[in-house]
Amino acid sequence: MSERTPHTVYTLAPGARFLLGGGGVAVVLPAKKRLDKLTRPQLAVLRSLNAGPITVSEGADTDVDSLVERLIDAGALSMTVSVGERKLYSLRPFRRPPTARPTVADVGDDVELSRFTVIRREDGVVVAENPRSWCDVEIHDPEILSVAGGLGSESPKSSVQLRLLSDLAWSGHAVAAGREHAEFPTRSWGPHELWFHRHSTVGDRATNWQHFGPTRWAEGTFEPVPARRDVYPGDPIALPEPDLSDLRTADAPLAAVVEDRKSVRDFDDAHPISLAQLGELLFRCARTRSVRTVNADRPVPEELPSRPYPSGGSLYELEIYPVVRTADGVAPGMYHYDSFDHVLRPVAPYDSPAVATLFAPASLTLADGQLPQVLLVLAARPGRIMWTYEQMPYAVILKHVGVLTQTLYLTATAMGLGGVAQGYGDTAAFGEATGVDELVECNVGSFVVGTPAKSS
Repeated sequence: MSERTPHTVYTLAPGARFLLGGGGVAVVLPAKKRLDKLTRPQLAVLRSLNAGPITVSEGADTDVDSLVERLIDAGALSMTVSVGERKLYSLRPFRRPPTARPTVADVGDDVELSRFTVIRREDGVVVAENPRSWCDVEIHDPEILSVAGGLGSESPKSSVQLRLLSDLAWSGHAVAAGREHAEFPTRSWGPHELWFHRHSTVGDRATNWQHFGPTRWAEGTFEPVPARRDVYPGDPIALPEPDLSDLRTADAPLAAVVEDRKSVRDFDDAHPISLAQLGELLFRCARTRSVRTVNADRPVPEELPSRPYPSGGSLYELEIYPVVRTADGVAPGMYHYDSFDHVLRPVAPYDSPAVATLFAPASLTLADGQLPQVLLVLAARPGRIMWTYEQMPYAVILKHVGVLTQTLYLTATAMGLGGVAQGYGDTAAFGEATGVDELVECNVGSFVVGTPAKSS
């Protein structure tokens, strides 16, 4: 890395600008921060920033230095560190920094790259993101990557490396060595979990809703995904339909079902679940009751189904795949529940390696390592919801899994069946068994159901 002294180029942060008034007053937007008693040099800096990037000679004018610090504190400035004309990296704020920018002398050598910092490419730019930071770091020079990866080494550091070290520590992308491992909150969160949490919730990055929520970003570029997936070939197995009129009067009351619900891990294989029971469970929980079509004049209309459980935007991206080991009236195998026709469609043989891989781990949560009578694999067709929503769709899918799981729990309880949700699944085995790319359809949950043992 060059030994030349780095300097900082300041630009307005995305969305920021200054409204200049009379009497030395200005307002920082969108923060709505009022600046008053501004001197002529300070007003000149604001006008220049409104027009484009500027470089400030630190120490040349204390009033200008003070203004720059106030603008950084307001989150109004992006900072690009350069050597000559060579851009090295930029700090892009999305909220106010907690402290003033430190000098290189304020940061010790005993730091390391945060375990929560993720480096990826976005729109042709390499970006370092950290959900605990107040800014992203855009990396313009490849040497910056090697320097960031070598934090904590005892080798002599150039002036550029020292400036980078202080900026990474200031921004939270670098932390005291060992601290994140030693403290429970930072050690208990996985980097992918925290990154996913922050990106799928409203906060610093989504306050303007421009790329968050139901933006319908794919409109005009891609057609919506149909409500009904392609039908699996093979002879379907018709499922009996329960009499809902009788159930409305004869079924267990909701209060009793909610209070009696429990996770059942021990099942009676001598009296397995029947085809009629499986059909009733699926009918009551997941059948497609109707489909409403909007924008019917387009090549692929938008289809909004209705099912017994709620779904954001009425998009219903979830599918159920019963994997049957033992059930009265159903041959062992993996099936797809066609919620439109209320039938089971064969997908793969029970003894296929992929189904065995998908099925075997279910025994880990059952009594004495027994295998499920039926494993309901919950899958999602993400395109159903990702066509409409940005950033949050996978989080919504997981919420839908919870909603469907509770519906299965309560209905199974009302029917006298036993059930238990499982917090894991083999999405690779699911893809192999179904022959579908996981970007198109993937395993997102599972639920074991069967006849409970008397001791349960």
